[in-house]
Amino acid sequence: MIANWDDVPADRIDKGHIGCTWRHLGDAAGTQRVGVNRIRVEPNKWSGPVHAELDAEEIFFVLAGSGVSFQNGNAYDVREGDCIVHRVADTHGLRAGDNGIDVLAFGERMDARYTHFPRVHVIGNYPGVTLDVTSGPRAWDREVAAGEPELPAVSATAEHIVNASTIDADYEGDAGRWVRMAKKAGATRTGLNWGRLAPGRAGAPPHCHAAEEEIFVILEGGGTLELWPSPQAARIGDEAEREVFPLRAGDVVSRPSGTGIAHYFRAGDEGMTFLAYGERNPNDVLYYPRSNKIFWRGVGVIARLENLEYDDGEPED
Repeated sequence: MIANWDDVPADRIDKGHIGCTWRHLGDAAGTQRVGVNRIRVEPNKWSGPVHAELDAEEIFFVLAGSGVSFQNGNAYDVREGDCIVHRVADTHGLRAGDNGIDVLAFGERMDARYTHFPRVHVIGNYPGVTLDVTSGPRAWDREVAAGEPELPAVSATAEHIVNASTIDADYEGDAGRWVRMAKKAGATRTGLNWGRLAPGRAGAPPHCHAAEEEIFVILEGGGTLELWPSPQAARIGDEAEREVFPLRAGDVVSRPSGTGIAHYFRAGDEGMTFLAYGERNPNDVLYYPRSNKIFWRGVGVIARLENLEYDDGEPED
């Protein structure tokens, strides 16, 4: 449920123009349908082959450094704080600048996942089958053999790239700041939000999701994650039922869907800056036990429940 990126082993990749380390943070935190990797790319190297995900949307967030993001035949400068959206079938790649680049890569996990590598004319199927009429090297090795891609003239701006520090906030006030980055950059299937909670302030009220899985990454500061294992306990504020987990920079928190366990964040004395990533599932239903409200995402309707009876999961005789 919680893993810190400093404790996750790094996989080193050094092949031709590709030079980086990958940390599979989502796996370490126990994510299911979505994931997140931390990729540190060496100066003037690439994070991997140029490719297009044919059934998944990817969102990158730049933690530090700078580089060039290649997408659909164009190249764009990227820097710390940028959110980069790669929609389904967008051909893309990432090249580090002179000081390297450090990014988080969020994405969907599909049962049957296909990736197109246009420069070497193959389609790769996760977890490692290359679709080709002849036997030969895997797609990454073919990419290395093809040599480093030539980048076109670099543009400083793009509709699919926004920066957390410069884009207009959706909320800014005493509690902190909240920015729906990926939505503003054109994401359609998933979302990535940037949030800063002021010292001692809390985020969204305790809630749980029926169909949407979420990942949270703590960037700066710290605080606590509160879990309420039962909606009854959260409704009446039964402290004996509450579970509290300390959070610090680098922590990755996974919240799977359909658990009925409400979650809640509160910043510590230094405040807390974090990313919130999740699916945008129109079938999702959110329940807020403290206010007894339920939200149907697909139709945009929220209502307060009256005379609610909780189902303990045991069948009646």
